[in-house]
Amino acid sequence: MLQQRTIRTLTRSVGVGLHSGQRVELTLRPAPPDTGIVFRRVDLPEPVEIAVSAQAVVDTRMASTIGAGGAKVHTVEHLMSACAGLGLDNLYVDITAEEVPILDGSSASFVFLLQSAGIALQPAARRFVRVKRAVEVREGEGHQLKWARLAPFHGYTLRFEIDFAHPAVDSTGQCAEFDLGSGNYARDIARARTFGFTKDVEMLRANGLALGGGLDNAIVMDDYKVLNSDGLRYDAEFARHKILDAMGDLYLLGHPLLAAYSAFRSGHALNNRLLRALLAEPDAWEYVQFAHEREAPAGFAKPAAAW
Repeated sequence: MLQQRTIRTLTRSVGVGLHSGQRVELTLRPAPPDTGIVFRRVDLPEPVEIAVSAQAVVDTRMASTIGAGGAKVHTVEHLMSACAGLGLDNLYVDITAEEVPILDGSSASFVFLLQSAGIALQPAARRFVRVKRAVEVREGEGHQLKWARLAPFHGYTLRFEIDFAHPAVDSTGQCAEFDLGSGNYARDIARARTFGFTKDVEMLRANGLALGGGLDNAIVMDDYKVLNSDGLRYDAEFARHKILDAMGDLYLLGHPLLAAYSAFRSGHALNNRLLRALLAEPDAWEYVQFAHEREAPAGFAKPAAAW
């Protein structure tokens, strides 16, 4: 059977929250089969566990935030994306503040941490959510239009189109695609960083956001160019980061998807709406398992390759 996966041993990291600017310690621990991915606020007088699910998402402004029992964890999407890209099913995430550390602004550091801990196969079958018919959510009209869609596919592909009228984005590409079956997440997606504009920084900080952001953990642009001295890591790094975010947002479903995801100008809010729309239509999806690796789509049968 296609087995569930966790990590072999615990691993730790220390960083700051992108929006809060707070120092935070992160400890990733192995978890038993069928645990799922569970965040634990260990800084509270009574630790609170928050199991990931589409319904656990309580805020989608600037990031994906999950909550339970009065506790929250902000900006979970980059770590969740790494878990999706490496095919991890079960994990405890102990955290000492309310926001996952931003590290370098991508998911590459999380991939490194998880792969350094080692991937362990577990004696239980992976459960996939297979999309049986297309589900789509839309918002706005004309120049304000945004949409996201899941369609049936024996595997997992993502296509994302952005729409930024900016010279740096125009010159590198407004669209990116990734196929988990033929691509390599660590190589093709994980290093794409979050991005922002200097003109927005004052507004964000006035609202208590982006307090931990800077050139070492984000791509920053003025009206004309990228300000980071080392430039971009990929062609279409902006669109690739949106795929990275989408993989994290969608993995909050709690199970890997078998589907083709496509989106135009979507974000955390619309991605979560898409998951909730899918779950609200029981005839549009089903749980599946694979008794033999040969039955599984490409990209799922073996743990992701190292760097």
